[in-house]
Amino acid sequence: MSQSLNPNPTYDVIILGASGFTGKYVIREALKFLNVPSSPLKNLAIAGRNTSKLSQALQWASRPNPPPEIPILTADTTDPSSLRDLASQTKIILNCVGPFRLYGEPVVEACADSGCDYLDISGEPEFMERMEVKYHDQAVENGSLVVSACGFDSIPAELGLMFNSRQWLPPAVPNSVEAYLSLESDKRIVGNLGTYESAVLGVANVDKLQELRRSRPKKPRPVIPGPRPPKGPLMNHLKEVGLWAVKLPSADAIVVRRTLSCLAENPHGLPGVNESTEQVERREAFWSSIKPAHFGVKIASKSPLGVVRFIIVGLFIGLFGKTGLGRWLLLKFPSLFSLGWFRKKGPTEDEVASATFKMWFVGHGFSDGSLASQGNRKPDTEIITRVMGPEIGYLTTPIILVQCALILLKERNNLPKGGVFPPGIVFGPTDLQDRLQHNGISFDVISKKTI
Repeated sequence: MSQSLNPNPTYDVIILGASGFTGKYVIREALKFLNVPSSPLKNLAIAGRNTSKLSQALQWASRPNPPPEIPILTADTTDPSSLRDLASQTKIILNCVGPFRLYGEPVVEACADSGCDYLDISGEPEFMERMEVKYHDQAVENGSLVVSACGFDSIPAELGLMFNSRQWLPPAVPNSVEAYLSLESDKRIVGNLGTYESAVLGVANVDKLQELRRSRPKKPRPVIPGPRPPKGPLMNHLKEVGLWAVKLPSADAIVVRRTLSCLAENPHGLPGVNESTEQVERREAFWSSIKPAHFGVKIASKSPLGVVRFIIVGLFIGLFGKTGLGRWLLLKFPSLFSLGWFRKKGPTEDEVASATFKMWFVGHGFSDGSLASQGNRKPDTEIITRVMGPEIGYLTTPIILVQCALILLKERNNLPKGGVFPPGIVFGPTDLQDRLQHNGISFDVISKKTI
């Protein structure tokens, strides 16, 4: 293991915030791999402020079996010494305590300081980029790998774009890939309240994010063949899959851009701390197959009326999120301002079990890369791929987070020594896509055609 300051940790993984809405589902997912043959997860602890709530969460997650003997540790994001204590005892902290812009930094700081690895399920761009600015160098020095967005935000987008990119066999090249997110259920769709809170606080922090970016040196941009795609209408109809869609201002596009920028700086990816020659060849071969493209995300519905509803909720959050009073109203009455999509008590277990997502990746590009440089030549090829899986906040997110942790435990020598990175550049060349496919998240090629 690369943890330079933490040679003999007691635990493989500690789940922090394990009694929260998402945390208890993360415990349930982790228990599937605890002390199972071929799983590297041999010991696990859960942590948070309230031990009785943690005990209840463990009982819930273990059903119908009795809860296993798992240590329950006390830690609070307002108590840095309790977090340093956690980080000194484990190889990895899985942080489920959001909103991350309010509670995440002390956990990142404790991990970067102690050399413990850190994964979270944040979808908050300002938090992620601020952590990179403040803790990257320290994390590199101490051998702490800090990776945010290891849930539905933003691994399906990152791996989904890479999967689409790998379908463009030379001499073909992609120019743009648009992701269309469709949430489906035979019951009512109820979202994760943390996602809603993050969106509200994201509007409040938009100026801080711009200021942070202006203060940093410009990052290299990937070279994308052909002209930039036109903006297009506010609402569009994707006839191939029968969906109407509107642009979604989510973390996914920002996280993907960070990975592509990182790749522009490191065309062969990030070297592992102690890679074998075969692994170096595998990593370099993987990244040579990835071609950058302009990337955006839209949220989709089967009817134009559904899209109008998305627009109304977006307007509420965009307008009210700019003032303190507006944010208070949005957070006090989530069900009202989200038109019933989010509520304080979260979805029922039935609502979670019945929900699914489909993310369609519509790639446009050129059958031959040489065509891209011919003036304003339009793309002549379309490739559509799809990522599909269970409910996004409580099922898909824990599946992804736990699989990322298992990869860290099993393949730590093949991964960077330390630093603060987006998930794609770290997990892209690993077997994460295969692991997700074995755990209910599928990757499919839908169509390839000339346009």
